Amino acid sequence: MKKAPLLQGRRGLALCLFVLLVSAVLAAWQFMPASPANPPAAGSVAAMLAELKDSTEPWRSNRRDISTLMADLTESRIGTAAISDEAVYVTTADGLQYWVPDQSGRIADLLLERYAGLSGERFPVTLFDTDGETPWYKRVLPYSPIGLLILLAAGVAIYRMQPYRARREGTGIGFDQVIGAGEAKLALRDVTAYLRDPAAYAALGARPPKGVLLTGEPGTGKTQLAKALATESNAAFIQVTGSEFSSMYFGVGIQKVKALFRAARKQAPCIIFIDEIDGIGKRAEQQRSSDAESNRIINQFLAEMDGFEPASGVLVLGATNFPNSLDPALLREGRFDRSIAVGLPGLDDREKLFRLYAGKIRAAEGLDYAQLARNTVGLTPASIAYIVNHAALLAARGEALQVEMSHFVDAIETCRIGEQPSGVTPLSATDRKRIAVHEAGHALIAADLRVGRVEKVTILPRGQALGVTLVTPVEDKRLHLESELRARIMMLLAGRGAEQLYFNEVSSGAGQDLQEASKIALSMVGALGMSPSGTLLSLQAVREANIDFDSRASIEAADHLLRSLERECLARLRLMKPALDEITQRLLDEETVPGEDVLAAIARLPQPSQDAQISVLIGPALEAIDRVAASAMNGEGLQLTPLGKDGDDEGPGMV
Repeated sequence: MKKAPLLQGRRGLALCLFVLLVSAVLAAWQFMPASPANPPAAGSVAAMLAELKDSTEPWRSNRRDISTLMADLTESRIGTAAISDEAVYVTTADGLQYWVPDQSGRIADLLLERYAGLSGERFPVTLFDTDGETPWYKRVLPYSPIGLLILLAAGVAIYRMQPYRARREGTGIGFDQVIGAGEAKLALRDVTAYLRDPAAYAALGARPPKGVLLTGEPGTGKTQLAKALATESNAAFIQVTGSEFSSMYFGVGIQKVKALFRAARKQAPCIIFIDEIDGIGKRAEQQRSSDAESNRIINQFLAEMDGFEPASGVLVLGATNFPNSLDPALLREGRFDRSIAVGLPGLDDREKLFRLYAGKIRAAEGLDYAQLARNTVGLTPASIAYIVNHAALLAARGEALQVEMSHFVDAIETCRIGEQPSGVTPLSATDRKRIAVHEAGHALIAADLRVGRVEKVTILPRGQALGVTLVTPVEDKRLHLESELRARIMMLLAGRGAEQLYFNEVSSGAGQDLQEASKIALSMVGALGMSPSGTLLSLQAVREANIDFDSRASIEAADHLLRSLERECLARLRLMKPALDEITQRLLDEETVPGEDVLAAIARLPQPSQDAQISVLIGPALEAIDRVAASAMNGEGLQLTPLGKDGDDEGPGMV
């Protein structure tokens, strides 16, 4: 929900200052004491009242009892008297000032009763600071905290329940400003035409889509596409989030859904953009009170989407990274009629993104944008924006006048393998050698099996890793062969295998490698039909069918696959032992070895050794691989992260 325009920007600040100024003037006017035009005569009751308002101390310092008051009254020694709610103040004819406490008011009643029976000239009597003459603000002042709380609660309630406001002037972003997502933009063209002229579709009897769901990885530009659609279609734009309908009070979420669609119908043609729509959730059995409220919100949402006519000019646009978390009734035809996948940018799109973001910083002339695009295969537009910004930060840190190519390269490495930590405790010679052997094993197997382009291998800590082998994909891929997956597993197991080959013992540094290799193996066995036993059963289908399933067989098959690939990896490492020795020594001497030197070390191996390696090859020359996930096969399998990103393990490891 957007703030009211009156409260935004400078207008909101000016309004607040104006209200404060008016409040201060009114308070000063109310509390300012009124000064009499002519001073009262000395000895008069008016003069006594003026002195009492100034200070009651002259009377308070001289306390008397009721007998003194009655004696002065009987002997006519009282000059003036003032009665308040708590005391009687007396000034005698000879100027003596005293007071008599009167909390119950009985003394004042007695005084007035005797005063009525006096004969002759009577002394003047007045009232001082009683409830009848107390200013209104003093009577209200004790209740002011409660009143302020009530006003504050009412203001918050009014603000929270105000109708959703639509943006009419456009978002400032068109399809031309959204780089990449070409397929998604093409799919949204007819939606744009419908929003521009809903009546034309209704005249032909065509039923335009009521809802469009944008899916894809985080950072691919789903929100930007929604804003661009609103601009291109000249439609009003209301942006909310899926979690905005949740509330701790029953019924509030339902009222928010009603208010949202009511505002959209009034502003039609209008786009309701619900970011992170998976926050609405799924309907479930009402085992808890919160489940009941969540179900009612989803039901109201379904009813509202069924309630508006196709020609009403209202489109619900949702964006999510987890489409499987949505209720199936929400995704059926007639509600969200279309699901558009927003993919990763291609090579040309990445180059355009680098040029776009580099134009916003002081970049050096002659930057190789094509090379930057080739080195960022598989990264999202948000990641590219981060890389450009981080490159500028690195340049500022080094007090450079411009952002050079070296800054961009360092920023890409930081994005892929993490920041280089400072103040790290130096490692012992034994640990350095073990890390060097581990990383050399990764680099040699990755280069030999052509898993990707080996950019560099280092034993300097990066992120949570004690050493890093940076392998980048060389092309965008959506399908991965079984041989490619097996090659990636062998690359992940190569560090552990090299340690076992050198030291006859493995270390905890391979923990993250085993986790990634296990994810791939489980996906191959349980989702992709690549089990060594030949089974084609998908575990995802078993879960969706609500069938009890013993997963031990799948786990054993995945473990068998890992063990067989480990044996192949060890055999390949033994054949490349001279190259392994060379790269290990280079790492110990120089700490960082370029990828070209790794390829050169493999090329210098004896020819018979290279021929012998053919016997353990598992397929032809392998292409680059960026990420391996069951979702690439339109399933919900295990998600696999690309090599080089920080893991979720609890301690440092080696990649």
